[in-house]
Amino acid sequence: MSKFYDRLIEWREHYISEKNLVIILSFFVGTLSALAAALLKSFIHLIQRFVQEQLIADERTWWYLITPVIGITLAALFVKYIVRDDISHGITKILYAISQRKSIIKAHNMWSSIIGSGLTIGFGGSVGAEAPIVLTGAAIGSNLAKAFRLDQKTMMLMIGCGAAGAVGGIFKAPIAGLVFTLEVLMMDLTMTSVAPLLISSVTATAISYILTGVEPMFPLDSTEPFLVTRIPWYLVLGAVCGIVSLYFTRGMNGLERWMKHKVRSIGAKIAVGGLTLSILIYLFPPLYGEGYDTIRQLINGDSLSALFNSPLENYIIPTRFYAQLSTVNTQLIILAYFVAIVLFKIVASVATNGGGGVGGIFAPSLFMGAITGFVTARIMNICGLMVPETSFALVGMAGLMSGVMHAPLTGIFLIAELTGGYHLFMPLMLVSVISYLTIMLFEPHSLYAMRLAQKGELLTHNKDRNVLTLLKMDNVLETDLKVISPQMNLGELVKVISESRRNIFPVIDDDGKLRGVLLLDEVRNIMFQPRLYKRFTVEQLMTSPPAILQFDMPMDKVMETFEDTGAWNLPVVDQDRRYLGFVSKSKIFNSYRNVLVHFSDE
Repeated sequence: MSKFYDRLIEWREHYISEKNLVIILSFFVGTLSALAAALLKSFIHLIQRFVQEQLIADERTWWYLITPVIGITLAALFVKYIVRDDISHGITKILYAISQRKSIIKAHNMWSSIIGSGLTIGFGGSVGAEAPIVLTGAAIGSNLAKAFRLDQKTMMLMIGCGAAGAVGGIFKAPIAGLVFTLEVLMMDLTMTSVAPLLISSVTATAISYILTGVEPMFPLDSTEPFLVTRIPWYLVLGAVCGIVSLYFTRGMNGLERWMKHKVRSIGAKIAVGGLTLSILIYLFPPLYGEGYDTIRQLINGDSLSALFNSPLENYIIPTRFYAQLSTVNTQLIILAYFVAIVLFKIVASVATNGGGGVGGIFAPSLFMGAITGFVTARIMNICGLMVPETSFALVGMAGLMSGVMHAPLTGIFLIAELTGGYHLFMPLMLVSVISYLTIMLFEPHSLYAMRLAQKGELLTHNKDRNVLTLLKMDNVLETDLKVISPQMNLGELVKVISESRRNIFPVIDDDGKLRGVLLLDEVRNIMFQPRLYKRFTVEQLMTSPPAILQFDMPMDKVMETFEDTGAWNLPVVDQDRRYLGFVSKSKIFNSYRNVLVHFSDE
């Protein structure tokens, strides 16, 4: 098998150029990503049918409170005992692979996210399937490129093709697949990259059309024309979406940190997450599952009573509840109910993922966006402004997605393709841009990127920062310097100097820890006076370095340290201050130039 594989690679290298190979692989990556998306959807629907037909009957609707816990438990056990790796935060993992792992994504991600998210969402977890399938597509692209021994730059492009294909396949949104890769994964749009990304996205969408039909995911029953007079109210909606996006981003990040540090054992995670989710579903039935049924009802103007009439709501909120609203202040109760759903959706999503489930934030952001748009429009109508609630619900999805992901183009094109609402391009653009600008005032990074940005591990569209991020201390560490001990006298030091080609000497104690440095310039005036050889020791002659670098320090922080100190060489130590080597500014510049040339090559 190994010989056959080697011959295949040799044949490819001889007959197929790398440029043509990338085009061919982009087609296969798009195909496999679409099939993976279809497989995940089928798996979710299979579990949902089992839950509805086998577990739940008219007299057993309380099962709706239990099945999400079953899903979380099965997913948690699957991840812990079969996958044995963290597969949550799919988009963040892709960004980390691009920035820190030379675009290498583990092979199990080609299938593990499908099973984990299928179990979670099929049983009613309050998350989405889109981020897991994007990770699956990216893993397909990465491993296919690795199999053909392609370089890091091409592997990065194949990851983008997998992500574009996954978005195009699961949403039937080819343009959104392309712009998602450019905005969220922060890949540069060049003549080299645009063709493979388009091929992958269009191929995946075409296969999705063949398998499931050409109808959009959220078809509109009616259309509301865009009126110029409503522009100010769409601007208000954009600002509201930006504020809700900020709540979504910081609230979810804070809750995830709390869950991670306060609840450690798998049993406790399942118990806390499952109990929290069950209570929230009991109080707010639309939090069950992805919430796509609620979105369809809101953007198509169904009567609000429909939101209380499914079997789940009949059990938890009796049908007579909506009828009784007419006896009280109906509007305020409805608004308070939906505002509470928006506030608690992130809690339900964190409870699902933190409890051991696997899912993404695509669906929660769409869900919260639709409700935010509806609530904003309802408040405006109460004030007598007469705005279309269905259109506001639709463009609200774009606003939340643009704010949460920091991706206004993705929000615009995705919602237009999801709904067929191309007639609302103007309000989609207004709301998306204003939402993005609003959250940028408070939060410079998306929920996906902020975890890496805080560690200095994030690639961005800033090419200078990208190159520094790609550089690692291993690439620039110099270990050929002669080390000396503090007890060494001047005569012994002169002998070491005669054997060295460097003019700087790290001073290391018996435990290997850095005590200081000795510069040749500091001893030049006494090194040729033999009468002083036994009078001075290294400890007397050494000095402290201008700064000391940690081995795990990001390269942009290293460069900032060089600039602040004005130094040309700085020592590197580990966490215990053990000496590892030196870094010179000239070595960083040379490595920087090599990486920049490599990743700028068209």
